Amino acid sequence: MKAIVVTDQAAGTGGMKLVERPEPRPSIGDVVVQVHASGFVGTELGWPSTWTDRLERDRTPSIPGHELAGVVTALGYGATGLSVGQRVFGLTDWFRDGALAEYVAVEARNLAPLPGDVDFTVGASLPISGLTAWQGLIVHGRLQAGQSVVAHGAAGAVGAMVTQLARELGAYVVGTGRAADRQAALDFGANAFIDLDNESLEDVGQVDLVFDLIGGDIGKRSARLVRAGGTLVSIVGPVAARPVDGLAIDFVVESDRAQLGEIVQRVRDGRLRTNIGAVSTLDDAVAAFNPTERRRGKTIIHVGR
Repeated sequence: MKAIVVTDQAAGTGGMKLVERPEPRPSIGDVVVQVHASGFVGTELGWPSTWTDRLERDRTPSIPGHELAGVVTALGYGATGLSVGQRVFGLTDWFRDGALAEYVAVEARNLAPLPGDVDFTVGASLPISGLTAWQGLIVHGRLQAGQSVVAHGAAGAVGAMVTQLARELGAYVVGTGRAADRQAALDFGANAFIDLDNESLEDVGQVDLVFDLIGGDIGKRSARLVRAGGTLVSIVGPVAARPVDGLAIDFVVESDRAQLGEIVQRVRDGRLRTNIGAVSTLDDAVAAFNPTERRRGKTIIHVGR
């Protein structure tokens, strides 16, 4: 099968190569999926799991791209809840080969059925963005109707989903980003917008929840925005500054079949829309991951023979 592999961490996306690899076989609890579309997050190449296994042994050449949508072609022993020929979407394990390939072996529990009226491109764009928003706002942030949220990076793939889901839950949402992101963030449902390059983040005042996708100085300043009893939620590593009288939670997104089902249902009925940027083919994926200009939204790779 064709697959994109990485072998040199220092080379970044420029070190990606399209190669031939053996088709995977399912282990216990796995299914094999013929990949129709895959998503890629640029920060994957900075994750230790891209380069080593859980025992910190080198596992290169590895296949990145952990979001996928496709069709089940084989079941491993003990795989439950799915069947051959079923359309599915979800996440591969961080420490296993990803889905920038024509086939991938995935734990069945990490996948959910993809309804026939949701195309594979949309399906592949949902797992990381949708699950991150769901788990950050609902599981960790315990957001309630009437509360206020700062959604950093509100025009990006994850931030746009955070903004929409927070609005659906009844929150007042202040999006942040660059000046060029203002209209997109408002279109995704932000009630207000802060241009981080030219406006003061502190003008937001006190909020119930900050969803930090940026970290660094913005993360530290964000902690001061959280009112007593509020929460700072981060996906960019250990929180550098904590709210004076609130919670600080950093988490790594996990696949969850039930949550994926909730997310895709909201896409079907129009409550959520995905933020897809560039769409390319597997043959042209390396060029797509090395754009000459800034892109907004998720890069999706169409895969197929």
